[in-house]
Amino acid sequence: MGEDLCFFNKDTLIIKPSKKSPKLLRTTVLVFAMVCGIYICSICLNQINSHSKSKFESFRVIERPSDHLSIQTPQISTSIRGNNSCYVNGFNTKEIHNVHYPKPQTFSRAECGNNPVRFFAIVSMQRSGSGWFETLLNSHINVSSNGEIFNVYDRRKNISSIVKTLDKIYNLDWFSSASKNECSAAVGFKWMLNQGLMQHHKEIVDYFNNRSISIIFLFRRNLLRRMVSVLANSYDRDARVLNGTHKSHVHSTDEADMLSKYKPTINATTLITNLQQVEKTVAKALEYFNSTRHITLYYEDLIKNSSKTGDVLEFLELPHMDLTSRQVKIHKGELLTHIQNWDDVNKILKGTTYEHFLQADH
Repeated sequence: MGEDLCFFNKDTLIIKPSKKSPKLLRTTVLVFAMVCGIYICSICLNQINSHSKSKFESFRVIERPSDHLSIQTPQISTSIRGNNSCYVNGFNTKEIHNVHYPKPQTFSRAECGNNPVRFFAIVSMQRSGSGWFETLLNSHINVSSNGEIFNVYDRRKNISSIVKTLDKIYNLDWFSSASKNECSAAVGFKWMLNQGLMQHHKEIVDYFNNRSISIIFLFRRNLLRRMVSVLANSYDRDARVLNGTHKSHVHSTDEADMLSKYKPTINATTLITNLQQVEKTVAKALEYFNSTRHITLYYEDLIKNSSKTGDVLEFLELPHMDLTSRQVKIHKGELLTHIQNWDDVNKILKGTTYEHFLQADH
């Protein structure tokens, strides 16, 4: 240690440190502090990103196309280098489907004004389980599905009236018993194929894609059972079996048993033609709306496997919870107990692609 010198002065021993040591020490400490700082920041960023992804998904906010009904939100976009991701309001837009921030004219969303809302439509055919399915969705605390809105002709008489109605629904200005308007996280309604949907499919596809509206297709595999339900429901409109009241859906086994006593007579001559026509209509609907964001469900699958509802909540990007319905199935058990001319129907369908409809129990 040629550079370390020792001095003795009476009782004091003085060691003179190296001249280079303080500079080297400061440099070492500085480098160490920088490394620690970078490491700590990286951990914090990872934790923030993980926390955000677990609760939310990236938002691509869209605006209402109608001038008088605007859906807007402040957007703060950032780009993180090397990640090829765009962030809006702090969320990664590559991970989520579109959400909306409606500003209804008829009420204030108050503290829920900053809560995002997803738009959907249940597309189905009469007597395919859509009423039951909608009550399941509405049992979710965050869902408002407003029923069969276009069953009123004036709302669907032309594309202008359809768009006007859609604007009102998705701006949360449509009120029904299912409305949870202020804090709804998903808003939609039920739309039958024969209610202007197929007639104006091009314009509606454009509307759905431009407004980022998701479609939940719900159909029935057993079209023969659907036919029985259609005929029985049509009969009850006139007969009004339940104390002079027509009910398409019931909430007690007594009411279900009473309605199921009626056995429709099916036209065996046109049966196969009618079944084929329904199949073609469903196939055409799926073709028309193929470019939209959609999920296709079948009533029988939902009945047999209750976990299928989890697929729906995942599709709508909603928190999972148990869904329930008070509705009671009307036509239970084997089909032969519900068709007046069972022998004729059985004979016509035997040996055809529809023979399995005779045995299916849903």
